[in-house]
Amino acid sequence: MSDVETALAPLADAPGPAKLHASAVALDGPDGTPGALLLLGPSGAGKSTRALELIALGARLVADDRTRLTRAGETLLAAPVPPLEGRIEARGLGLLTLPHLAEAPVLAACDLSAAELRRLPPRREIRLLGLAAPLILAKEIPAAALFALLAAGGRRE
Repeated sequence: MSDVETALAPLADAPGPAKLHASAVALDGPDGTPGALLLLGPSGAGKSTRALELIALGARLVADDRTRLTRAGETLLAAPVPPLEGRIEARGLGLLTLPHLAEAPVLAACDLSAAELRRLPPRREIRLLGLAAPLILAKEIPAAALFALLAAGGRRE
């Protein structure tokens, strides 16, 4: 179990809503519905930087630094926390204001503090608010690969 999984364990079956130290970006999938990646990790893990890389590729900001999670039926939703809506930290530049989504369904959670050691990794999950989400050990996964995952609607072989 990674440090992120351990830290989030109390949220596994919590009723929600919950506020996390996390960022989230989204992209419309093949069916036109937006899906989000939840970017997790300790301070300094690169959540904002990875979010900006994904935004540069065409993703849209949902939340930076603090993310609100809610449950709508069997869907986990990510949203910004006021007053940070539309704001993202760009290290060395300060806060930027960007267009953002008010909320988006979470397709997967990315742990930016842990690296995947296998080329074809096993499926991992993290439970948040009673729902299972795919967990990706994303420390060394390029933003382009995560963007492709978003473009595929979170589906992978």
